[in-house]
This record gives sequence, structure tokens and C-alpha cells, in this order.
Amino acid sequence: MKIALSGALLAIPVAAILSSCGEHKPPAETLRPVRTVELRYDAAGESNRYVGTVQARHEVDQAFRVGGKILSRKVDVGQSVREGDVLAILDDTDYRLAVEAAQQQLDAALTQARQAESDRQRLQALKADGSVSVADDERATSNAATTKANAEAEARKLELARNRLKYTVLRASRSGAVTAVKFEIGQVVAEGLPGVSVADSGEPEIVVDVPEDHLSAFKTGRYKASLAAAPGESFDVVLRELSPQAAAQTRTYRARMKPATVRRLPLGATATLVAERAAAAQTSVAAIPASAITQTDGQPALWVVRQPAGETPATVELVRVAVHGYRNEEVLVSGPPAGVLVVTAGVHKMAPGLRVALPEVAAQTALPKQASR
Repeated sequence: MKIALSGALLAIPVAAILSSCGEHKPPAETLRPVRTVELRYDAAGESNRYVGTVQARHEVDQAFRVGGKILSRKVDVGQSVREGDVLAILDDTDYRLAVEAAQQQLDAALTQARQAESDRQRLQALKADGSVSVADDERATSNAATTKANAEAEARKLELARNRLKYTVLRASRSGAVTAVKFEIGQVVAEGLPGVSVADSGEPEIVVDVPEDHLSAFKTGRYKASLAAAPGESFDVVLRELSPQAAAQTRTYRARMKPATVRRLPLGATATLVAERAAAAQTSVAAIPASAITQTDGQPALWVVRQPAGETPATVELVRVAVHGYRNEEVLVSGPPAGVLVVTAGVHKMAPGLRVALPEVAAQTALPKQASR
């Protein structure tokens, strides 16, 4: 009785184990998702990238034409001004006194000139009857001419004094934006010392420095530019001026580029200039993200997705490539046939024959799961 009961008890776990083994399925294979890009070939071209700034073609350093103490300042950096607007004013006390002194000297000179001319006319009348000698007449004529010339000189001095009084008010010589103010109220400035810079924002330019070894290619290039504030928006520019002499410190040539069409650019903004030039030999290359490049035996290589017709899933294979250059965040390569998919992310985690899931396939397999919820 006990033996039969124990046999029955042993039979129950064995049946349970066998039934559980029949229901267990092997886990589905986990595929590694990859990000890819299709390899497309095009004619190779040379391009160089330069970082510069937006500057005004016309920028004037305004300065007082006389020296003195700053009495008031009417503008700040960034303010827009029109031609003739007042920028700053000097203390004009001394210049008003100079005008008054010059006016008084002119009055005295005019009085002397009138007196000398009157004497000359009287002597001229007496000369006819011999009452006045020829020498006296000549002296009177010479004195009248001298006093007249002296009066004219004093008139010019008065005009100069009035001009210097007018120069105590600094006015904008052209319309634009104030880019620099180099003095404050109460400061004593010297004559001709630059104090306010006014830039004409209507004609912006992109200024870059070109290395010596890029100079010949730069002259024959096609140019596009973009701003750091809008890197995805590029526009055509043309070369307006290229310095004939390299800078002594940097050994670079300064180039000034203007937009091909009328365009307003913010002064001082950071700009990127791309100079493109067709290569001498029309080699077909493909531009791919630089993150796709890896190495095998010290040579550049790419992980290429292989998916023969009717076979799933896809696998990856390491293929050597020839690198022709770099352009911004891309690398120019050749080797694999056009149209193949190249892995662009996580290349250091790939292995030959690794089964991968393409983004399109992963999306399709995920849809039924979402619908079943």
C-alpha cells in the first residue's frame, strides 16, 4: 500500500515537468538596432571652411576736431543714429571767448583800414596841386593796402574761431549703428582722438582670414556662408576684397565677402564661410557621417549591412574604404558599391556576422504589439 502510494506521488511531479517542458518555447533572438545611411556617390570637390565675423563695410571713427572736456554724451553702444545727429558735446567756454576776442580784433582792424583809406583819399586830392610829395602819397597808399589786408586776415581768424566753436559739438558723419564709445562725461579728450565708432549696417560683410596654403584655391572657389544663429540657412556670397599682403603675426590674408543679394546681417555675429572648388580629377566619392569610420589592421573601414534577398535578419560586415578628405562633420570615402547601407552609430560595438535590425524593420515589428494592447 505504501509502495503504490509513493509511486503515484512520484508520477505527479514527473508529469508536471514533462507538461511544462512541452509548453516552454526558446526566447526570441534579440537583434541589435542600428542607424544607417545609404551610400551615394557624387563628383569629388574640394572645400575649406573658415570662421569669421560680420562687419560693416563702412565704419567711421568719429573724433572731435578740437580738444576739451566732455560736457555731455548723447549716444550709447548699439544705438542707431542718422547723419547729423549729435553724439557728444564739449565745454565751449574757452572757444566762445576766442570768438569774442577775434570779433574785437576784427573790429579794430576794420577801423584802422577805414582810417588808412580815408588818409589815402585826402592825400590823393592834395597831390594834384603839389601840396603832398610823391613819397607821402606812396606811404598812404601802402598803409591803406596793409590795413585792408590785416582786416581781411582778422576776418579769417574770426571764421576759424567760429568753426572751432562749432567743432565742440560732435555730429554723426553718416547714418548707422554705434559700435563703440570710448569716452565718458567729464573726461578731457585730445583733438582728433577717436571717440565714437559708427558702422553702416546697410552694407554688411563677412570677414575671414585665409591661410597662405589655401590662397590659390580660395580665389577660384564658390562661396556660401551661414550664421551661428542659423546654421541650417546658408546663402551665397562673393569675394569683394582680398588683402594683397599677409598679416605679420598670423601670416593669413584677410578676405571680405559680401552677400550676393541684398541681405541684412547682425553686426558682430559669428559666420562660417565654405569655399568650394571642383577637384582637378573628377573622382566619385560619397559623403557619410564621420562617426561611421572605424579601422581594421590600421586601415579605414566601414560596417556594411548585408541582407541577401529572402534572408532575414540582416548582418554586418567590415569593409575597407579609401578616405579622400573631410568636410565639416562628414568624411569623403569610396570603395563599397553605391546603395549599400552603412552603420553610422555604435560602430565600436559591431562584430562580423552580428545580426542587426534596421530602423524600418524594427518599426514594422513594433506595430502589431502596439495594436494588441
